[in-house]
Amino acid sequence: MMAGIDLVELKTLKDFYALMAASREVRRRAVADLVGGRPVDGDITASLSNLLASLEAVEEIDGRKRLSLGGGRTIGLDMSYEIDEARKDIFYLEEGEETFLEMLGDFHPGFDDHVDRGRELLRGVDLNCLVSDRDGTVNNYCARYLTSIQSVYNAVFLTRFARAHVRRPVILTSAPLDGLVRISVSPDGEFYYAASKGRECLDREGGVRRLAISPEKQEAMDGLNARLTELTGRPEYEKFTLIGSGLQFKFGQSTVARQDINGSIDKAESEGFLAVLESLTAELDPGARNFRIEDTGLDVEIILTVETEGEGLKDFDKGDGVKFLDSELGLSLADGASLICGDTASDVPMLETALGLSPDARAIFVTEKKELAERVTGLTDAALIVPEPDMLVAILGTL
Repeated sequence: MMAGIDLVELKTLKDFYALMAASREVRRRAVADLVGGRPVDGDITASLSNLLASLEAVEEIDGRKRLSLGGGRTIGLDMSYEIDEARKDIFYLEEGEETFLEMLGDFHPGFDDHVDRGRELLRGVDLNCLVSDRDGTVNNYCARYLTSIQSVYNAVFLTRFARAHVRRPVILTSAPLDGLVRISVSPDGEFYYAASKGRECLDREGGVRRLAISPEKQEAMDGLNARLTELTGRPEYEKFTLIGSGLQFKFGQSTVARQDINGSIDKAESEGFLAVLESLTAELDPGARNFRIEDTGLDVEIILTVETEGEGLKDFDKGDGVKFLDSELGLSLADGASLICGDTASDVPMLETALGLSPDARAIFVTEKKELAERVTGLTDAALIVPEPDMLVAILGTL
């Protein structure tokens, strides 16, 4: 019998992270059984029920779950993603897929209409490639990155789509590669996992591919990371490593959270931390030769520049990542239809690059922002906008 999850009392932040890491292994077993056409081991639902009960039992103060950081300090956390996805997985395993989809329809207004339109957009299309962002696109948002473990239903739906409808499926995120792999539960070898905006990738054979960085640029990156480590080690800034994306050292890019999706940090304090990061970057790179800063309002991305024809120095974006992956992995984006999925303006360069290679690219974006929706639909008529990641996942999983 494989190890499961017991009912535990969560007291510290470390306990919480350990429990969520254990849930990844349980979910991977469930997904392997389901996509392999086997009955799910009987202890899996019990383990997920213990996960849910353990999370729900954490003391809540002012709407936030309270855990110890040690040294007499505590932190209040939003655990809605972890709790909601556990509930959905239990329902999915106990009630079956048809009833589960009905539940999503009850939960998300307009669910059936959006799913029907998505199926119509993709019906009969021979997709050569899928390139999709993860968080907010094919995965619901979580208040922290390393506890955003992929759900069972999510992995089953996406794996089914990848196997049946697309030759080369790519998940492309801004996150670091090791982090992306640690929160994914689909069977090994089903997807290309591209990280750091596409600068690095785990291929389906288990090999790691990376876009070369010059020694000078890497030295600049190492210096930046050392200073960020020192800065966020100070008591007044430590909290920024514990919210949202935290502190992430990626390949050719570093990310520091200044806010999370629930607005846990006071606005003035968040903006003050942004100013500190901008000042640090200017000190290390006064001529702005090595770094560009991209502020999402939640994360501060400090990105190595790249030299481009006609544009000079620019920050490396996901469009550049798609070009590298197309060449490195042989995605053959120019040779047929592709599907590009995203949820923010930083994902639009993926679509622009794909359309530049083939006008047969299609897009499904997850957003309720009018400006982004208009930008996407202005690029191609073969685009659909949906308001929830679960809708996109259902489109793909039931095509």
